[in-house]
Amino acid sequence: MINMRTIKYITATLILSVAIVFSGCTDLSETVYDEVTQDSFNPTPGDLAALIATGYSPLRYIMGWQGLFDLQEEPADVMITPTRPNGWDDGGTYKRMHWHTWNTQQWQPRNTWRTCYNGINKINLVIKQINEGLVPVAEELKPGFLAELRALRALWYSILVDTHGNVPVITSFSDEIPEQKTRVEVYNFIIDELTDNEVIDNLTAEVSPTTYGRVTKWVAYTLLARMYLNAEVYSGTAHWQDCIDACDLVIDGTKFILESDYKNNFVVNNEGSGEIIFAVPYDDIYARQWNQHMKTLAVQSREVFAMEATPWGGSAANPQFIDTYHPGDKRLADTWLKGQQFTPSGDSVYVIMPDKPLNFTKELQSLFWTEEYEGYRNGKYEIVIGCKSSMSNDFPYFRYADVLMMKAESMMRLGMEDLAADIVSEVRLRAFDNPLDAEVTGAELIGDTGFEKGTIDEDGNIDQPGNQSPLQYGRFLDELGWEFACEARRRTDLIRFGKFTTYNWYNHEPVGDHTVLFPIGEAEMNTNPNLTQNPGYN
Repeated sequence: MINMRTIKYITATLILSVAIVFSGCTDLSETVYDEVTQDSFNPTPGDLAALIATGYSPLRYIMGWQGLFDLQEEPADVMITPTRPNGWDDGGTYKRMHWHTWNTQQWQPRNTWRTCYNGINKINLVIKQINEGLVPVAEELKPGFLAELRALRALWYSILVDTHGNVPVITSFSDEIPEQKTRVEVYNFIIDELTDNEVIDNLTAEVSPTTYGRVTKWVAYTLLARMYLNAEVYSGTAHWQDCIDACDLVIDGTKFILESDYKNNFVVNNEGSGEIIFAVPYDDIYARQWNQHMKTLAVQSREVFAMEATPWGGSAANPQFIDTYHPGDKRLADTWLKGQQFTPSGDSVYVIMPDKPLNFTKELQSLFWTEEYEGYRNGKYEIVIGCKSSMSNDFPYFRYADVLMMKAESMMRLGMEDLAADIVSEVRLRAFDNPLDAEVTGAELIGDTGFEKGTIDEDGNIDQPGNQSPLQYGRFLDELGWEFACEARRRTDLIRFGKFTTYNWYNHEPVGDHTVLFPIGEAEMNTNPNLTQNPGYN
């Protein structure tokens, strides 16, 4: 088996050397490498690891510049990227994301489209090479490798069905111009792939360093549960019991645990976490792209962490979300950097203004102007002393807590809120010193959110109240926010709970139901004449 921790070291140097001409499928903005062609490249068994890694390595865009993290968090109600003294207007890109006024040139959704098809095309090529015997693979190993690649391809499509909905489904590597599928068809394709016996029966159930960062049977079950959790959004038909059943497959497998310390999932060496079901490996030298800490930390945070690079100082927490945390919830401090900042030796750190300590405050004036010290910063992922411009923390794509919360949510929506509350209380337990503070009731879970509705002015007061009606299951949405803040999923949760297009927050007011999907990029539309733009976008 291939050790993904090893793969993340070799992909940076091998991917270009093993890349084939990715010009099929109308290109779909895929990079064309013209130094190595399929005719001149003869893979050997030793190249298989690098070839398979080409389907995984694009996932590192998640925590990269305007990657999936930004696409999921910027339009939602937890993270804000306002203009700062050092800039961050960036042509209004972050304001458009917050206001939901993005257009067909907006890079964040285009980056996701391009990166997903990058990964899909590479997977299709490797499948083609294996099936045609171009890559020497023992016959008994082929079913396992093909199952892994198909499940990984389904994971890529799970991103696209969530962000763009109506996209081409490409399962072969060819020059044929792909036809666009409806969102329901894309959803059904993913479900069919993940439930196909040739896939699920041939995926490994092993959980060890050799399967870390790879799609196993448990990853496929968790992805299947995630799809069923959002089925009503994607297909128009709810599948709550199917979600419970998929979660139970993971739970009954007894391969994963809730870490006793929440922070163990986000430290630099988090590959040792027994809670992580699937991770995207990073390394600050060999598998770079993680730069979210650069985007959130203040310029002066370089002194705090003795960093080798100077942060850019942009995004911070929405104070409305910070106000929802309950007293004693340790996830507040585990997720956010707040208060006065000091150097490793204990000296105060100052902002540009004389005698003004760098003291992260909850307040965040507006999208148009904030001081350097305003807003709690994302500190969920451990930032080590001497940190580089890229971090080595692996991104926890799926955690066992996610499986438990998906099961709890599905039970709640089927009227079993008291049983759901037992599961939620179990997840909350590690976040409170007093076990009684961790307990939640079913009646609370189905109640309104504690998130104050409405836009806020520069003084932090409600400016435009907007829709003030109770949000059904709002307390459960709050629970998801506290547990999974800054894990590149908030937008999806807001859509599923009906908040995304109906409520005001910070400087955002709803602009239309069409915003649950992003537009297909203008360049991508021009590349493929078979594409029809998503509704609501010119």
